[in-house]
Amino acid sequence: MNKKTIYILSIESSCDDTSVAVLANDTILSNVVANQEIHSKYGGVVPELASRAHQQNIVPVVQEALIQANIDKKDLSAIAFTQGPGLMGSLLVGTSFAKSMALALQIPLIAVNHMQGHILAHFIRDKAQKKPSFPFICLTISGGHTQLIRVNDYFDMEILGETIDDAVGEAFDKSAKILGLPYPGGPFIDKYAQLGDPKAFEFPKPKTKNELDFSFSGLKTAILYFIRKKEQENPNFIKENLHDICASIQQTIIDILLIKLKKAVKKTGIKSIAIAGGVSANSGIRKTLVEAEKKYQWQTYIPKFEYTTDNAAMIGITGYYKYLEGNFDDNTVSAKARMSVLE
Repeated sequence: MNKKTIYILSIESSCDDTSVAVLANDTILSNVVANQEIHSKYGGVVPELASRAHQQNIVPVVQEALIQANIDKKDLSAIAFTQGPGLMGSLLVGTSFAKSMALALQIPLIAVNHMQGHILAHFIRDKAQKKPSFPFICLTISGGHTQLIRVNDYFDMEILGETIDDAVGEAFDKSAKILGLPYPGGPFIDKYAQLGDPKAFEFPKPKTKNELDFSFSGLKTAILYFIRKKEQENPNFIKENLHDICASIQQTIIDILLIKLKKAVKKTGIKSIAIAGGVSANSGIRKTLVEAEKKYQWQTYIPKFEYTTDNAAMIGITGYYKYLEGNFDDNTVSAKARMSVLE
């Protein structure tokens, strides 16, 4: 093995996916994800079931990641893991395993902020994506977060705006639930939206005191009342108009995001725009950002699909940059259910 190469094994267990990756510097050698199908029948993630599944999955997933990377655990330089934010029971499984493995191998332990991981996923060496230059604005959109972040350096970030209530992913999933779509509903809205008219129905775009903050609670309520009213008039309304409803909901959310992005660009003068987080997998948002590049002369950065949802590769790349800084943790480090992207 080349002594100059830094090999990092990273663990992501913040919610319901157990993921382990192995990196050689900033290049992914393996990125294994074990999904938990059990939650779909409950319409959402059940924390106790999630942590139990992580316990069952983590050893085989670590083993598979090492096999795919074709390296021995003795060659590892460090162990990185998600410290938070996330479900405490799920985080504890990854944290405990990472601590034990680093201790057993006598190599550095690196705690990673999950939200920083989403942003720094852009720096994974991959032909399918380009790396942004500093500074850039990152729109971080997921099931639990919606933030506009100014990224000055790998670990120098500033929150320009964030949601004051619900996250954008929650708006997608709750809207899907109102329409009777399976969980998680966001991908279904995206799928059906491609077949509908985005201007068929009009929904409100909530305003906020801080022009760069977001609010989705009012939109969610408006959609609920709209559907109730229409179903009273026509019990088959959803079935007959599903594609148009989904297209209209998705377009409203995209419009809200784009309005805020344009304001952030105007306020900061930064025209390098990146998206990150699970909702950045949405085809409508990705398409809009590509179009915005030409329309507004922005430089846009869209992550590869596999680096958008929760994955260990993003934890590994963050761990790699922390390793270069010598930013290590000891065994007193603990999981945190709540964490700011700035921590």
